[in-house]
Amino acid sequence: MAKKVAFITGGASGMGLAVAQALSSRTDEDWDLHIIDLNVEAGKKAITSLKNAHFHQTNVTDYTSLTSAFEAAWSTSGRIDFVYANAGIVERDNFYEEHALDSPPPPPNQLSIDINFKAVVNTSWLALHYFRKSLAKHGKESSDPVLVMTASCGGLYPSEFCPMYSGSKAAVIQFNRAITVAYHHAGIRTFSTCPGTIRTGLLNPDEWKSFPEEYFTPIQTLVDTVVQLVEGGDIEDAKGNKVQARDNWGLTVEVNGKSFYFRDGPEPCDKNMESMMKHTSMEVQLKRIEKTKQEKAGTNGA
Repeated sequence: MAKKVAFITGGASGMGLAVAQALSSRTDEDWDLHIIDLNVEAGKKAITSLKNAHFHQTNVTDYTSLTSAFEAAWSTSGRIDFVYANAGIVERDNFYEEHALDSPPPPPNQLSIDINFKAVVNTSWLALHYFRKSLAKHGKESSDPVLVMTASCGGLYPSEFCPMYSGSKAAVIQFNRAITVAYHHAGIRTFSTCPGTIRTGLLNPDEWKSFPEEYFTPIQTLVDTVVQLVEGGDIEDAKGNKVQARDNWGLTVEVNGKSFYFRDGPEPCDKNMESMMKHTSMEVQLKRIEKTKQEKAGTNGA
């Protein structure tokens, strides 16, 4: 069996490192792990606990830096099978801070948007390119590329104390829903995960103390969910909603407590909107193109 290759942003700690450790410990598959993080000390420490691991110091908000990491991973491993667009932070500034009224306020610090959303967009953009290279080199029979983006429960429910974080995570959910048909058509499965409250480096220990213990989600629940998405196959959520292997892509997966749940997009406001969205759907357009190709092939073969 060919060795698989993972590219994990925010991989030196928290959820990224936990997923890397789960892949590293597998006995049924061999993984090359590319740990992408800005923190050099944490990155070097992380790879000492992992098999076949490589650390790339990377600023995910810098396109050149991110591209260099993808290039390094490709040069080292010759393929990429799983990209975990996971790096994220929460804003530390008070969005509602009052300023003197005699002049305009300074701009808000939007680093959380740059990391949580813009970097996910760039990671997904580059993942598409390197997944295509992998498919061209190894063929669809031996490659099942998967892109998982870390959103948040804060992208499903408004987080009033960190509105830019909440908005950026909501954007990730919608971004995945927007690209997933085109990516799937190219042979790539995409997902967004929406974890509940997981004790990671997102907040410091004192800040976490404000959360009652019963509100925390074990990190293992998130890890098991991500690994299931990467594996593919049939999958069922905690409410008994079943997704067959052929439809196991494009899902928004909320992770809370010891369970995960599939989350559908909003219902159309009326039949007119439903019809309009279906008419402009990429999935519908691709089916039309495929049908036309088949009809032409049948005509030419007649």
